[in-house]
Amino acid sequence: MPRPEKPNFVLIVTDQHRADHLGCYGNDIVRTPHIDSIAARGLAFDRFYVASPICMPNRATVMTGKMPSAHGVPTNGLPLPLEAVTFVDLLRAEGYRTALVGKCHLQNMTPTPVEDWNYPAPPPGRRPPPEFAEAYRRAVDGPGYEVERSELFIADPDRVVETPYYGFDEVRLVTRHGDDTQGHYTRWLLRRTNDPDSLRGPENALDRGDIIAPQAWRTRMPEELYSTSYIRETAIGMLDSFAETPDRPFFMQFSFPDPHHPFVPPGRYWGMYDPNDIPVPASLGAEHVDPSNLWRRFHRDLEDGVARREHVHPYACSAREARESIALTYGMISMIDDAVGALLARLDELGLADNTVLIFTTDHGDLMGDHGLMLKHGFHYEGLIRVPFIWAEPDGGVAGGTGGRSDLLSGSIDIGATVLGRVGLAPPNGNRGFDLMAAARAGAPVRDALLVEEEDLPVNSNVERYMRLRTLVTGRWRLTFWDGDPLGELFDREEDPLELRNLWNDPAAQGVKADLLERMLRETLHHQDMGPKAQWCA
Repeated sequence: MPRPEKPNFVLIVTDQHRADHLGCYGNDIVRTPHIDSIAARGLAFDRFYVASPICMPNRATVMTGKMPSAHGVPTNGLPLPLEAVTFVDLLRAEGYRTALVGKCHLQNMTPTPVEDWNYPAPPPGRRPPPEFAEAYRRAVDGPGYEVERSELFIADPDRVVETPYYGFDEVRLVTRHGDDTQGHYTRWLLRRTNDPDSLRGPENALDRGDIIAPQAWRTRMPEELYSTSYIRETAIGMLDSFAETPDRPFFMQFSFPDPHHPFVPPGRYWGMYDPNDIPVPASLGAEHVDPSNLWRRFHRDLEDGVARREHVHPYACSAREARESIALTYGMISMIDDAVGALLARLDELGLADNTVLIFTTDHGDLMGDHGLMLKHGFHYEGLIRVPFIWAEPDGGVAGGTGGRSDLLSGSIDIGATVLGRVGLAPPNGNRGFDLMAAARAGAPVRDALLVEEEDLPVNSNVERYMRLRTLVTGRWRLTFWDGDPLGELFDREEDPLELRNLWNDPAAQGVKADLLERMLRETLHHQDMGPKAQWCA
């Protein structure tokens, strides 16, 4: 059967989901048969890394093919500029119907203000007037940047999103996480229960037994009302509408806010996995040689009894807490997998499967007990920066070959270019991604080093000042540099796959460190914009 020139695309995205939390990536405990089935007929990438291990920057990279320092979303809390060109814009211009169901997070979901102390002190002198206070006249706030604000959906559940929204013509949003999700889901939920707030939060939770993990409660929200069920039902309804006009291709993003913390899988998914069956991460409790100052700080906070473990920032944990958090995360993942199974079944029933490319990925990973830590922000251990990426053609082949595994050094920055390449479209100027499927056909690497960027506001990372770090990943090495900290990280992942022995100050590793720092500079230059193409040159 010839491959369609303009196939449909279904992009499935989970949230804060490590690569090794899938059966098809080697996990023999979590049950993900439906996601695994996509990998079985497609190509799974084993060295696939995020551009940033936090939500908004990496999601913006997926959409634009640019690094966070170039697309304007270096950290959570700063929305993607509305004038940004996304790969979905190009598909829409090509005649594709475009839809997003679930989490988007290209804009802020909460109205939390960012106070001035988070940023460097201004230079002396009179402050400029507000319209000239920033480097650009355009502002990234106001009504156009309030689309995903959860409290506005609470105030008006019938609120309408103006489209196109970053290229999407149809948008059905789920904002926030756990059992306190909002967005278009708010209206759906109110149609099914008169008092949804009585089902939310730890204050209304069922007995959680002997679970002690932070941010975990047995939600009273039933499975059929949980946000994963809304996304499943709404996405299937969207597919039904697309099937009515099969002559026009579609691109749909099917995006879950789970398995993000808080750890509240509903109904049978709460007790689906026994924490006693979960192995402790091998690096938890292991001896760390010359660990980062940030690692020391969070472990010291736990030892001193002053650890803050109720927010989005990382925290140190015990072996028991790690087991429990992982078990509950597996429950959320299995619920998602069941929803993916329903989606795949509906594609078959509607006769759409034979013309639909399936793509699976996530926005970043989670420490999930590795090195005795949970969550994210400020660390670039493998469990945080490596994520799954699966591409399955409708005929089960990989561009004329057979499905399997790829060791291409690749990342979230390549997703848009790969989708566009599949339909014969070039990405826009400034997109730095590669067409991975073309590279897979050619059997040629696209890069020998990959850059990861992160910037964090103190409110999100529980540190004293704005934090900036950069990482370079190669086939063997991982080097991380924190701005303002003399101690970085250098790991030989062939000899030290658990990343326990930091070679940053090792005399024998200084030549490698110098080479990697130079390569990091070259990668940084590669990703900096040359600016819009000019029609005339002086």
